[in-house]
Amino acid sequence: MEQKRKIGNSELYIRPFVLGGNVFGWTADEKESFHILDAYTDAGFDMIDTANVYSNWVSGNKGGESEEIIGNWIKKTGKRDKILIATKVGAAMSDGIKSLKKDYILKEVEASLKRLNTDYIDLYFVHYDDTSTPVEETLETFARLIEQGKVGNIGVSNMSPDRIKESMESSKKNNLPSYICLEPEYNLYDRQTYERDYEQPLAKQYGLGVISYYSLASGFLTGKYKTKEDLTNKQRGGKIEEYLNERGERIIKALNEVAAEYNATAAQIALAWIKERPSITAPIASVSKQEQLDILKSAEIQLNEEAMDKLNKASSY
Repeated sequence: MEQKRKIGNSELYIRPFVLGGNVFGWTADEKESFHILDAYTDAGFDMIDTANVYSNWVSGNKGGESEEIIGNWIKKTGKRDKILIATKVGAAMSDGIKSLKKDYILKEVEASLKRLNTDYIDLYFVHYDDTSTPVEETLETFARLIEQGKVGNIGVSNMSPDRIKESMESSKKNNLPSYICLEPEYNLYDRQTYERDYEQPLAKQYGLGVISYYSLASGFLTGKYKTKEDLTNKQRGGKIEEYLNERGERIIKALNEVAAEYNATAAQIALAWIKERPSITAPIASVSKQEQLDILKSAEIQLNEEAMDKLNKASSY
């Protein structure tokens, strides 16, 4: 298996595949989630990405269901020392409140720790920015949590390049903790925003680790969805419909060709492509069934220059 990769300027090292916890309590119930978590860790992988808000979009859920399932699994298996946990703050919970103010973060981190059955979070992300809160207030709150040992490192997800830059400069100027990791949307189809606005000006400039979400474009890059009819009754159908166009077809064709060369699936190749991109630490992907974890093979696939070139050209924008 490929060696572990360092996340940015931190002391955290991970295998180049992060398990997404957004499906726990949504398309995977607790029993199936336990099977997935067991199989993932038994295969030697080591980072789970979740959020306090997962999965409050499901009827009857209020948020926290994913963290709770992970916490119950930790309690049952005692495998806390085998994994790194990334969770997030800043999305609107069922009460509709979203904030990055001091009191809000302090309240939410305690709720996450309790649900996760742990006394520390390895990597705590800003999930969505709150532009009404000065970056210093958020960073000072994170500094307090790091001092208390409740948070090890901090990362940032849905925040504008300007606000991330302001945060990084504020960390330096005020001797506050810095974000060590960026979590952007990035995949073979959705390339432009990350590559243009985040990769060079932020990830490379500040030495940020990068773990990508929507790495399989909501399932489109598995190659299963070719027409609108294929989306009937699918949980993520609306998002995938955006990809059913000429460029999408070109990407799937190239994926299938490379997959045939490597005796792999389209999904494995799509994730391997992300992993081989110069600024990426690891892709995040989630599965609803244990058998879908065949995508872990992506971590072992080393795409050659010809394969990367073919995929880069097919997905050019």
